[in-house]
Amino acid sequence: MKKQSSYKLLGVTVDALSIPELNALIEKSIQKNKKWIIANHNLHSLYLFHKNPKMQAFYAKAEYTHIDSMPLVFIGKLLGFPMKREQRVTYADWIWPLMEEAVNKGWRVFYLGSKPGVAEEGASILRQRFPGLQIACAHGYIDMDKDSQENLSTLAAINAYKPHVLMVGMGMPRQEDWISENLEHIQTNTILTCGACIDYVAGVIPTPPRWMGKMGLEWLYRLLSEPRRLWSRYLLEPWFLSTLLLREIWNFRNSSDGGNKKVKSFSIRLKPKKAILIMQQSGTLSEQKKY
Repeated sequence: MKKQSSYKLLGVTVDALSIPELNALIEKSIQKNKKWIIANHNLHSLYLFHKNPKMQAFYAKAEYTHIDSMPLVFIGKLLGFPMKREQRVTYADWIWPLMEEAVNKGWRVFYLGSKPGVAEEGASILRQRFPGLQIACAHGYIDMDKDSQENLSTLAAINAYKPHVLMVGMGMPRQEDWISENLEHIQTNTILTCGACIDYVAGVIPTPPRWMGKMGLEWLYRLLSEPRRLWSRYLLEPWFLSTLLLREIWNFRNSSDGGNKKVKSFSIRLKPKKAILIMQQSGTLSEQKKY
């Protein structure tokens, strides 16, 4: 059955969900004792999805995929979907209400990711801000072979802690690959792909001003902060993604014309350069780190 908040655009399916709705889904998975992946899509993940079969397989396993990119909200609205700004959820905004909810509901949280020492620093900051928070962590610089001693030890630590929420912050596509490889052995309710979330909490990576996220300009802040690592993501990947957008607009126009529906004029006059600009405006925390 199609979820009410589910929409298909640019070849992927996304769920337009706000922070309270996402927190409610976590609570539901815990109450029903289900194991759900709540993934996210941004422009970088779209690029990887269309280039990497493993990413396609991962998203097929996700119960929900929320939107972590304001341009995706813009594109959705362009195509006539009833999306709202608050349905773009990035971990820079979500981490705080998520941890507050964890304290209020007694959820145990396990964070896997970041460099050695960074996860502990971030967890310490979160405990200070949210007294009573139950959070454990392990760094993400491990041997990814599912049968390696490091990986088996990491799984044992997670399962011994019995978390309600497992946050995996290894960057795309590494975090998705790890979850897919180990899913059947992970004992938790909700699995979140959170990118560089704890790196931001710990201050290792500067957090973009929140007004830039609302405007869809976080990509510019991050590009200026880390140009050597992110230049290809924001200056090259949009060329591929813009073709998907133009194809989507063409199909939307034709289907609307066929149904004798009025098509908004701007939806058929979008120029390639404008499409690329929209594609560059990706405000995601799902970092593709150098491991």
